[in-house]
Amino acid sequence: MVSTPDEQQGHGGSATHDVTNQAPPLTPYDASDDTALLEGLRREGAGWAEEDLRRLGRQAGSAQAQEWADLANRHEPELRTHDRYGNRVDEVEFHPSWHHLMRTAIAEGLAASPWADDRPGAHVVRSAGGLVWGHTEAGHGCPTSMTYAAVPALRRQPELAKLYEPLLTSREYDPALREPTEKRGLLAGMGMTEKQGGSDVRTNTTAATPTAEPGVYTLRGHKWFTSAPMCDVFLVLAQAPGGLSCFLVPRVLPDGTRNTFRIQRLKDKLGNRSNASSEPEFDGTVAWLVGPEGQGVKTIIEMVNCTRLDCVMMSAALMRKSLVEAGHHARHRSAFGARLVDQPLMRNVLADLALESEAATTLTLRLAGAADRAIRGDEGEAAFRRIATAVGKYWVTKRGPAFTAEALECLGGNGYVEDSGMPRHYREAPLLSIWEGSGNVNALDVLRALSREPGTAEALFGELALARGADARLDAAVTRLRTGLSEASPTTARRLVEQMALTLQASLLVRHAPPAVADAFCATRLGGDWGHAFGTLPESAGLDAIVERALPGGGG
Repeated sequence: MVSTPDEQQGHGGSATHDVTNQAPPLTPYDASDDTALLEGLRREGAGWAEEDLRRLGRQAGSAQAQEWADLANRHEPELRTHDRYGNRVDEVEFHPSWHHLMRTAIAEGLAASPWADDRPGAHVVRSAGGLVWGHTEAGHGCPTSMTYAAVPALRRQPELAKLYEPLLTSREYDPALREPTEKRGLLAGMGMTEKQGGSDVRTNTTAATPTAEPGVYTLRGHKWFTSAPMCDVFLVLAQAPGGLSCFLVPRVLPDGTRNTFRIQRLKDKLGNRSNASSEPEFDGTVAWLVGPEGQGVKTIIEMVNCTRLDCVMMSAALMRKSLVEAGHHARHRSAFGARLVDQPLMRNVLADLALESEAATTLTLRLAGAADRAIRGDEGEAAFRRIATAVGKYWVTKRGPAFTAEALECLGGNGYVEDSGMPRHYREAPLLSIWEGSGNVNALDVLRALSREPGTAEALFGELALARGADARLDAAVTRLRTGLSEASPTTARRLVEQMALTLQASLLVRHAPPAVADAFCATRLGGDWGHAFGTLPESAGLDAIVERALPGGGG
């Protein structure tokens, strides 16, 4: 009897060939299986959360969570401006997978709940959770980040904070659009930029007009980038009689009617496609003043500090996820008689990526530790946080696109197709360098901090001094950095901030990472024994030790 094509195919093959030499699915895996992450968690005073972090890591790497991530990005949010009867509703509809991701993130404390947690290290736990849950997808990290960041800004107006903070710090996800105080939990967004100015928010033209009720205004204007428009409340900037001021804008007013929040369109973005970014118009929109008139930037700056840290964290998470994908493929794919992971040049690439990833993760957790201690009143850590967060935001987010491109290339053509997930990571990476101020904005902000807040330089060099004498290349880099600070100018700001970032990362690795990691980082990033692409580590680098440390379950 002649067999049919279907009968010839069988499991793992087709009518014409068998499928071999392909990597199996990565899932399920443990996204918390990251030595540098767990060491940093303990070092920054949050080891008490390790059990929960490991549980979250297993959930993040589960087939279900990875499917949620894929579906939330394939089925993008849709804007519904009117209901069937012609009434203006301005609602955005999301795929159920988005809601699953959001519900998990909020329940796990990745939004604002650390502000209601008195335990030292609570804010570190949140960042570590983001590093792990970030293995799913980045879009839903936007509303959780803004909700986290809104709390310290809202505290500038105690009566509003008393009303809304308990709901913002809730671990319950309640997506319904209704009067905020009737909900189990709230999400906060932000609306700062406008068409004519972008990051130059002092050029905003949205007007805030006082009403007869103290502290209550009406807004009229148009915002250019307002992400997550289905949040419950928004912090926005507008021009009041006393100058640029910060306001709280609820989607639904206390009497249950909808505030005027006309969503003109959703942005068609390169990446971050699961998350809706919108252009809302305000016209008679009711808003409450947060902080004094004319101090809008000062009021909202603490929010920016928080979201910049999240940009660093999400870039580090994206690097780690991409590295795990690349390492998994290299372990299971063979070429020219050996597994890719055993080919010397591929091992060099993976080791170089591992160095970059560990440096980003370690810096993220150090910044989170500084934020946690600064929030609890440590002035030295506050000064360090001020400058190091801007430095980290500039550098780590800049490294993301090149990193994800190299990791994608490790998979070859398999990495260039959507099914692999790598194109989504690649599209996501540039956003984190743009959001909360592009590279130029952050580099110039570092110069501003150095000139206006002298304690920041002292705090940075105090941190670097903790590694003095441990590596000659690091000592030389610190000396060069001191010289560079004395010659700093706007033209050379990027070079200076890059030097600050690399020196800070090297200092952390020299103190906390194994010798092979620290030596290779200092030799390449500080000592110049490096090319212009990943995979150009010197012959002397301990490639095996670096790869073994980096890849889950060992590097072989």
